[in-house]
Amino acid sequence: MSSVDPTATILHPPGADPRLFNEELAPLAPAGRSWGVFSLFAMWMSDIHSVGGYTFAASLFFLGLTGWQVLIAMLVGIGVVNVLMNLIGRPSQVLGIPYPVVARMSFGVVGANLAALVRGVVGIVWYGVQTYFASKAVQVLVVTLWPGAEALTHGGFAGLSPLGWASFLFMWMFQLLIFLAGMETIRKFIDFCGPVVYAVMFVLAGWMLAQTGFSSLSLQLAPAPATGVATIGLMANAAMLIVAYFAALLLNFGDFARFAKSERVMKTGNLLGLPLNFLVFALITVIVTAGTLQVFGEAIMDPVGIVEKIGNPLVVIVGSITFIVATMGINIVANFVSPAYDIANLWPQRISFRLGGLITSILSVLVCPWLFVSSPQAITLFVSIFGAALGPMFGILVADYYLVRRGAVALADLYAMAPGGSFYFRSGWNPAALVALGLGGVLSIGLSLLGAYGVSVDVGDWGWLIGASAGALVYVVASRGFSDRRGGLLF
Repeated sequence: MSSVDPTATILHPPGADPRLFNEELAPLAPAGRSWGVFSLFAMWMSDIHSVGGYTFAASLFFLGLTGWQVLIAMLVGIGVVNVLMNLIGRPSQVLGIPYPVVARMSFGVVGANLAALVRGVVGIVWYGVQTYFASKAVQVLVVTLWPGAEALTHGGFAGLSPLGWASFLFMWMFQLLIFLAGMETIRKFIDFCGPVVYAVMFVLAGWMLAQTGFSSLSLQLAPAPATGVATIGLMANAAMLIVAYFAALLLNFGDFARFAKSERVMKTGNLLGLPLNFLVFALITVIVTAGTLQVFGEAIMDPVGIVEKIGNPLVVIVGSITFIVATMGINIVANFVSPAYDIANLWPQRISFRLGGLITSILSVLVCPWLFVSSPQAITLFVSIFGAALGPMFGILVADYYLVRRGAVALADLYAMAPGGSFYFRSGWNPAALVALGLGGVLSIGLSLLGAYGVSVDVGDWGWLIGASAGALVYVVASRGFSDRRGGLLF
């Protein structure tokens, strides 16, 4: 089944080369874009309302800031994310194209495979990791319902117990079935995920308030707030942490923006789903986390751990199922759709969106995510090399569309392999993008590696912004420098 809504209308650019074109990578006509404000709002709910999102939001209240300072930093950070999402989403929404095709504008019709591959690798690895985390919740649920299954949590092979393997493969297959049904089914699934998690979180917050009393609620979780200039620095770092948290989707949000009915719909969905939704979810998170301090004597930042502590089997069952669904929601949004498009872009003649998703799913198992997460060195190296490259690529894409091309794009040329095409550059590769990615990547990856291995680099949590700014600046300069003085222009 195609990733495109069956009722959608796709455009067939004249002279489209089969090496660059299939139904999933084709531009969607305006009449074929079915996502309204709620669908985009629900997409962001699915991305934010997860165990990881809960833990991340709660952790910001332990940075040494007062509760109100954290909320201000959150508002600034998520406001920046909202602006950046609108910037990266506009080319896809206007032209109806996914991220790998957008990357052809700056990297070239062949070079876009490099940009797609980097984003695809990040998505595949984190898809496997999130699937593994969800499978652990499945395992808890099985043992709760059938205590005798505890015997299956011992032994096993390749790092997983028999019950661990069964839980992982269950989650793996369940997600794959949803994905293979196509983007319209994915839209309906994420329309369901975010609101369901909200309902459970509101109930959990209500239970905590009933136990502690509203008057004793405090947003202050850190023991010793910072003062003076240090406060400003911590607030800025908190804001940048939020930007970095969304780094992956800041690159490929176009995979979803292309389905928005209009740019206004996209911006409204982003406004509701990012600043408003993130702050509301953060407030619920801190209410629940603060409540655990009084009810259980410790701050519990894992919502699954909280429902286990409550001790009611029904609560454990409902909570576990809810957070399994939440993990599936963010996994499909952030880690599955993008690699499927990225892999399809490598060989459009043979690899459809559906087959790309199947390949993604298989590779996520071969990564052995349970072994990956058990090695801090592996995670550090992966995040440092691949994660740090996302910032420069974002800077390159935005600089190309807004500063170099100023929004003028020959849509047909995005699917043309002919040397005369405006995105053919040098044998399908744009030297300016390669130089910008190389220099920006060396800077951001170098800073990330130095910090990860204990070398003092006073850049705080600004690595993504430094990489994005460097990528954009170098790209603009290199674009002028690579204008072919021997005859003609690259653009």
